[in-house]
Parts: sequence; structure tokens; C-alpha cells
Amino acid sequence: MSDPRVNGIGMTSARTRERLVQRLQEQGICNLRVLDRIRQVPRHLFMDEALASRAYEDTALPIGFGQTISQPYIVARMTEAVLAGGPIDRLLEIGTGCGYQTAVIAPLVGHVYTIERIVALVTRARRTLRELNIRNVSFRHDDGNVGWPARAPFDGILVTAAPQEVPPKLFEQLAVGGRLVAPVGPEGRQQLMRYTRREQRMVQEVLGAVSFVPLLPGLQR
Repeated sequence: MSDPRVNGIGMTSARTRERLVQRLQEQGICNLRVLDRIRQVPRHLFMDEALASRAYEDTALPIGFGQTISQPYIVARMTEAVLAGGPIDRLLEIGTGCGYQTAVIAPLVGHVYTIERIVALVTRARRTLRELNIRNVSFRHDDGNVGWPARAPFDGILVTAAPQEVPPKLFEQLAVGGRLVAPVGPEGRQQLMRYTRREQRMVQEVLGAVSFVPLLPGLQR
């Protein structure tokens, strides 16, 4: 039996989600698997009920603790960017947040290892992904700047908050041929970057201007 809470009604219905997918296509998102994940993932479950009617607007929204759920276009753009260049068996995500980006990409890769510094967000994301029966995700409450060395190397790394510069430890954990996608730079001057590790060098590409909350060090309980 279908779950009306997951399927949504009114402003959270399939028709509303389809309009969002059409907007993303118009903005240049062309990976059909990524678009289908945006269509399928119930974004309204990842935010407070009071904001659920705005879930399928193409905008970032607050989730508490000074954090936001990313704009769907940015989630789709980053997912598309990290997948380009080959399949991903092991993906590291820095900044789980509410778990929406995690839910979008998880079925498109082998396994997601996701790190979040705010323990309440780890708990919330784990609960929501369990409700959606997304099982190929390992969670860690830790400082994302240090990555997850015990699970490296990774074929892909997504950083969902903006460092001034990419932490060197993350580059160290990227496999040859792997891609790291991150917003980089100070507030007001951030660029979405894709770095691809080659045998002897790192190739970098600028994907466009973005605006993210900063990547902070340490833990919050």
C-alpha cells in the first residue's frame, strides 16, 4: 500500500514534483537518472512540517542549527557533476545535513559514507533514510575536514558546505580517476569546483558561482 506521507498531496504531490523536474531540465540538468531521483525523493520529509508546502520550490530552506536544505538545482548539479566520468562504488559526503542530498545520490552509487558535525542532524537524517528504505549509507558524527580515512579511497567526494580551500586530507582520500565536487571560497565569492585526480596531477574545473554555508571545523552535540 502506498504511503500518503511519502507520496505527498497538494503542494507535495507528484504533479508538483514533476514541475520541479521540468524546471531543472530547463536549467540544463540532463542526466535522466538524477532527474528521476529528484522526482522520486520526497523532499518534504527532510524539513519541518511548517515548510513542507514549499518543499518543491527551487530554493534553499532552513532546517535549523544555522543550516539549510540545498536548492534542488544545486543538489542535481552536484550529483550530475560527481557522477560524470564513470561509476562510483564508494562516495564520501561531507555535510549530511538533513540527508536530502544523501537520499538523492545513494541509489546511484555503491555505498555512501556521510559525515555530519551536528549530532541532531545525523540522528534526523538516519531516521528519514531508514523510513525511505535507503540502506547503502554509513553515517559518522565527526569533523568533515578530516574525511573518513578508514574507508578511503573514494571514487567520489561531495562537499556540501563551503571551505575557503579544499582540506588537503580530502584530496588524499580521492582515488585515481575520482571526482571531488565542492563549493569553494569566501561568502559572496564561492565557485562550485570539480577536481579530478589523475596519476600525477589534479585537474580542476569551475562549474559556476554558488552560495553555501561555510564548512566549519569541530563537532556540535
